Amino acid sequence: MKSIYKLIISILIPLAVGSVSGYFTSSSVNDWFKTLDKPSFNPPSWLFAPVWTTLYIMMGISFYIIWNSHAKLEKRYTGYAYYWIQLVLNFLWSFLFFFYRRPDLALVDIIILFIMIASTIFSFRKVSQTAAWLLVPYLCWVAFATALNFEIWRMN
Repeated sequence: MKSIYKLIISILIPLAVGSVSGYFTSSSVNDWFKTLDKPSFNPPSWLFAPVWTTLYIMMGISFYIIWNSHAKLEKRYTGYAYYWIQLVLNFLWSFLFFFYRRPDLALVDIIILFIMIASTIFSFRKVSQTAAWLLVPYLCWVAFATALNFEIWRMN
């Protein structure tokens, strides 16, 4: 497959994950979420879309680097597995938190998501330092989101 197609696919998949989960959870974001007590460090709602869009693009580029790598497939398999697992957990979090309105279950999901992102980073690092570093802002944002999720759960 041509490299440019791999790059486009690699970026479109996480963007699609974010778009689909956002579409199905937007009604709760616009009503239920506004009624919740939130901690003082809750960012303004307009910040989430640009941050997540940037992170999804970086995730896609990171995956592309691994997918396009000439490293042995066996060396990339574990990273692929962690990457897809964390992407599914990312997708599920929005449904658990917003659609099902279960911050408690979303908190469990996001903790596992954090572990899977860290595992992806360590696995990708064996193939490409650049691919690994591209995921660090995502890990940091999810750490922040975990604290936010915990506080929202605790306060409500």
